[in-house]
Amino acid sequence: MRLVLVTGLSGSGKSVAIRELEDNGFFCIDNLPSPFLLEVCRSLQAEGHRRVAVAIDSRSPSSLPLVRHVLKELSVIGIETQTIFLEARDHELVQRFSETRRRHPLAPGGDQPIDQGLREAIAKERAMLESVRQGAATLDSTGVHPRQLRRWIRDIATTSEQSITLSLESFAFKHGVPEHADLVFDARCLPNPHYEDPLRLLDGRDQAVADFLEASEQGPALVSSIEAWLRRWLPEYAQDQRSYLTVAIGCTGGQHRSVWTVEQLGHRLADLGAIIRHRGLEDD
Repeated sequence: MRLVLVTGLSGSGKSVAIRELEDNGFFCIDNLPSPFLLEVCRSLQAEGHRRVAVAIDSRSPSSLPLVRHVLKELSVIGIETQTIFLEARDHELVQRFSETRRRHPLAPGGDQPIDQGLREAIAKERAMLESVRQGAATLDSTGVHPRQLRRWIRDIATTSEQSITLSLESFAFKHGVPEHADLVFDARCLPNPHYEDPLRLLDGRDQAVADFLEASEQGPALVSSIEAWLRRWLPEYAQDQRSYLTVAIGCTGGQHRSVWTVEQLGHRLADLGAIIRHRGLEDD
C-alpha cells in the first residue's frame, strides 16, 4: 500500500491537495491524529486499499511530534510513504484568511487585533510543523492558482518510485526566489525574447521562443551545463537520504527564458523522472 501524507500550514492549500488526490483514486482521510495512523493504515491495507492519503496538521497539535516515528513504523511493515508539505508566505496566508474570514486554528482569542494575532499564529504553526517538513516534498503555493496546485499535487503523487524526486521549477525574480528551492539557477544571462515584438506575448513553451533561444550561443550552453551538473550531483543528494530535490530556475518575469530552460531540462532529464512546474504561467 502507498500512503501520501498531506501536511503544512493552514491556508496553504491542503484541502485542494486532498480533493485532487481523492479525484485521482486515493482513499482520503482529513485531520487524522497521528496515533491512529498506523492502525488505520493496517485496516485499510487489509481491506484491499492500495492508495491512501491522510491529512495531519496543527488541528491536532499534540500528535505532530509522533508523525515521523509513525511513518518509520509504516515503512517497516512495507507501506510506502510520501509526505507533501504545503506552505505559503505570511502575507499571502494573511490575505487568504482575511478573504475567507476563517479563523486560524492557533489564533488567540481576546481583544488582540486580528491581523497581529493571525501573524503570531502563523509563526507558531511554522515552528510547530518544522519537524514534519524535514524530508517532505515542499510546495510553496504563494501566487499559485488552485488549478496549478492541483497539477503539482497530481505530478508528485503519480511519480513512479525513484531514489530521489527531481522537480524543475521556473519562477520570476521580480516576485522573489521560491523559499522551498534547494538549488537556484539564474537564466537572466540569456538573450531576452521580451524585447522581440513577435515574441513578447508568447512564453518559453512556444516554438518561436524556443527557436530564438536555441539559436543563441548562451541558451544551449546554459541548459547543457545545468544538465551535466545535475547528472553529476543528483546521486550524491540521493545517497544523503534526500527524497526530493527542487531546482528553481529564474528570469526577470518568469515567462520566457526560465520556462524554456525548464522545458529543455525536463526533456533531457526525463529518464530521471523530472517533474516540471511553471510558477508564472496561470495555465500551467
